Amino acid sequence: MPGGTDLTLRPFLWRAEKLYSDQEIVSRTSEGITRYDYAEYADRVAQLANALDELGIEEGDRVGTFCWNQHLHFETYFAAPSMGAQLHTINPLLPAEHIRYIVDNAEDKVLFVDPSLLPALEPAVQSPEFDHVKQFVVMASEVPETDLDVVAYEEFIAGHDTEYDWPDVSEDQPAGMCYTSGTTGRPKGVEYTQKMLWAHTMESLTPQGIPMADDDVVMPVVPMFHVNAWGMPFTATAAGAKQVFPGPSPDPADLAGLIEEEGVTITAGVPTVWLGLMDYCKNNDVDISSLDTVIVGGSAAPRSMVEWFDDRDIELLHAWGMTEMAPIGSVAHLKSDLESADYETQVDHRVKQGLIVPGLEFKVLDDDGEEIAWDGEEFGELLVRGPSVTTEYFERPEANEEDFEDGWLRTGDVVTVDPEGYLKIVDRAKDVIKSGGEWISSVELENAIMAHDDVAEATVIGVPHEKWQERPVAFVVPVEGADRDAIPEGVMDLLREEYPKWWLPDDVVFIDEVPKTATGKFSKKDLREQYTDMEAFEGKTPDDAAPEQDD
Repeated sequence: MPGGTDLTLRPFLWRAEKLYSDQEIVSRTSEGITRYDYAEYADRVAQLANALDELGIEEGDRVGTFCWNQHLHFETYFAAPSMGAQLHTINPLLPAEHIRYIVDNAEDKVLFVDPSLLPALEPAVQSPEFDHVKQFVVMASEVPETDLDVVAYEEFIAGHDTEYDWPDVSEDQPAGMCYTSGTTGRPKGVEYTQKMLWAHTMESLTPQGIPMADDDVVMPVVPMFHVNAWGMPFTATAAGAKQVFPGPSPDPADLAGLIEEEGVTITAGVPTVWLGLMDYCKNNDVDISSLDTVIVGGSAAPRSMVEWFDDRDIELLHAWGMTEMAPIGSVAHLKSDLESADYETQVDHRVKQGLIVPGLEFKVLDDDGEEIAWDGEEFGELLVRGPSVTTEYFERPEANEEDFEDGWLRTGDVVTVDPEGYLKIVDRAKDVIKSGGEWISSVELENAIMAHDDVAEATVIGVPHEKWQERPVAFVVPVEGADRDAIPEGVMDLLREEYPKWWLPDDVVFIDEVPKTATGKFSKKDLREQYTDMEAFEGKTPDDAAPEQDD
């Protein structure tokens, strides 16, 4: 039965309001910097809940958000779930047809939208089938010009009581929702119950998760529309930490400024974010010394990035997860017996995806369905389960059959496990390159290539080959001003030091930018479509392109 003992989000809000009432929340918005504290935040969350109540939002209704990382978005994080509704964060960078499908599939009753994102939302929702959306609310004090029937956020909550009679919500009540990016086929909806988000928050707060304390200043750069900014707004609230929201489309200068001015100690984002910050710091006088921890996820961090932050006494903490896991699954903390190891050994472990967080279980199965040895060499598909891991997709029975097995989530990641229990993602199952009957990890090659001083970004795909089935090809974004003629051989020299000849890419192709997914990860789909055969590499013969596999 629902009651005070159920595992829900509301106690985290209660704790922040009662114990850390004067702790600051800072937000960069299109209208400037906003500051207030947890006491004022709790009042406004109650006002928002009352406004949603008046609109007719009931238990189980979905409240959609189409927003950047800012304080008004953060107010929806506790208002909607705590009143028994479901917060549905929508990725505004998805194609219009995906947005249209997502809003329709979820049947959102109200949509909150940032002013700068109205042009992206309008074409997606202006159709008769969206009569289930009762209200569009613009996250600003004034309404910009738009064809939608909208109300300003401040007007929407104005005059409502700062107290709300919060109901006893069941821990099994859906509290959140996020759709996978849908790079192949329709996006898949993942529902998070109150218990799942409570469990994820507690898993994160453990020393082997992403711990936060009341003296931390937390800035999530990972978007709040992407799996709740990796759960950080919930975790930081539970910890009573100061929170800093970087606002719409922050560039490296914005991030560096907020870190310096607000004393940020913990931040998180995908590798491309930190590559941009690193480049900015090289060319500008920036003080980021307040940082203790930079969390990187979404794709593998190159070793050179770990070392760059180490040189500044900042820990780059490697994490891995999935939308289906709410999302954190593993974190690359050093085990106590590695604390005395030499630096190279420590970095060897820190660049891996790390140790499974407390509360979750995993197993790794080979092609025959047998569990692999924990020797760092055998590999197979990673399966996980636990209280923060979903067991089904929203209204997608065909996907459920493919991705879930006896309560386990099939992640689609191919991994090894070393004797210490550290997970290392060899590749996504769809990205592993199969050449001459052997496997080549595109991720390993990418990380090695990005260690080259003149390479800003790099990605590797498998190109179909008549003799070898597939061969790797590297796509490189050179650093501005670099000697392009020297890069290909320099890259190959780097790779020869670590990898056998048959792993070496058949070509190094220069591109202006590596395509990105809607969540900032490298996207290989466009490159695969463009380079469908070896005709793109006319200077190579099959034998030149693929040395004998036993070399």
